[in-house]
Amino acid sequence: MTTSALKKAIELVTKATEEDNKKNYPEACKLYEQGVEYFLHSIKYDAQAEKTKENIRKRCSEYLERAEKIKKYVQKPQKVPVKDTGKTPSSKNNEKDSDSDSEDPEKKKLISQLEGAIVMETPNIKWSDVAGLEGAKEALKEAVILPIKFPHLFTGKRKPWKGILLFGPPGTGKSFLAKAVATEANNSKFFSVSSSNLVSKWLGESEKLVKNLFEMGRQHKPSIIFIDEIDSLCSSRSDNESESARRIKTEFLVQMQGVGNDNDGILVVGATNIPWVLDSAIRRRFEKRIYIPLPDIHARRAIFELSVGDTPHKLTDKDFNILAKRTEGFSGADISVLVQDALMQPVRLVQQATHFKEVSGPSPCNRDIEVHGLLTPCSPGDHGARLMSWVDVPGDKLLEPSFTMNHILLSLEKAKPTVNNADLVKLEEFMKDFGQEG
Repeated sequence: MTTSALKKAIELVTKATEEDNKKNYPEACKLYEQGVEYFLHSIKYDAQAEKTKENIRKRCSEYLERAEKIKKYVQKPQKVPVKDTGKTPSSKNNEKDSDSDSEDPEKKKLISQLEGAIVMETPNIKWSDVAGLEGAKEALKEAVILPIKFPHLFTGKRKPWKGILLFGPPGTGKSFLAKAVATEANNSKFFSVSSSNLVSKWLGESEKLVKNLFEMGRQHKPSIIFIDEIDSLCSSRSDNESESARRIKTEFLVQMQGVGNDNDGILVVGATNIPWVLDSAIRRRFEKRIYIPLPDIHARRAIFELSVGDTPHKLTDKDFNILAKRTEGFSGADISVLVQDALMQPVRLVQQATHFKEVSGPSPCNRDIEVHGLLTPCSPGDHGARLMSWVDVPGDKLLEPSFTMNHILLSLEKAKPTVNNADLVKLEEFMKDFGQEG
């Protein structure tokens, strides 16, 4: 994903330079800004050397400066020269321009830090990929999809929701739902934010980042701001906390309330495992508070089927029903980890095998074609067994063992749920007091 983002960034700035040379300034400006967004997205998620990241940031700064010059030239060609020729003769107009230029770099820097929070490429997760959670999906469709598709429904006093809090045990699909929203609301700008995007060591910068985040949301309406683990930013205020933490919460409260600002078209979605630590004022600003519980038996079965996916297997409907019954108390993430471990069992069998035999089966390159002379692990006493290890098997001759119910049962013996009963009791109490069932 990050490699494609970097390639896309290079393509965009190359086109921007070409359009710039052709004096097609509006198109060049647009391409410069898009290229910078992709560059920032790539350095946020790609494990590159720090020197490489610094070079990309420097180039992004240059592209943004050029885009700003083009914008000013298009708007006021008589005042701002296209080429940067240094200081121009002093005049009142030039003094105003220099003042605005001196104020811009700080805001540019803050905005560039937030650009990486914009999800450039949709995660490609649909509502059908989310097992169960029908109440939560309906609430998100009501808040996101309907206002975009049918804006005439939301006129007068009928307004779409502006804040939705998803809370529940870890691994139940809160972040997964947010990815589905990012995919389905393809006409909206999606900001995926964590505390690292908004907390700075410099005094006063964190509040400005929060303010700029909401300003960017207003500029890109309709927009969705998703804040994962929101409890790290908005826990209850106390006398013992630092002044900087209090200022961040205050700014967040002000921006969510939208006093003096038009927040129509902005949806804030928060996710947390410990909703009881949230400040009461923050809790009030999330109008819908939806409990994402552990999956029920039908959802667990669906998660098993989704986790196995198109991997060749010999599991039957009866097997999936048995697995769903035996995994009560498991979260969706627990089941995914269980299936992933079980899917590795045939691979471990190949690694540990001391004998292989020739069989016929689907080609490793094309499973629609049956070929002969493939090698598969076997017992030493099997007819045609050869003494050899996986190192001696050619890459295009291996037929992996079939994935069966026994492999999952073997992994299930060692698997344990990650959610304890004490947390479930707290979450259910919070749901009874403040939330609704998802």
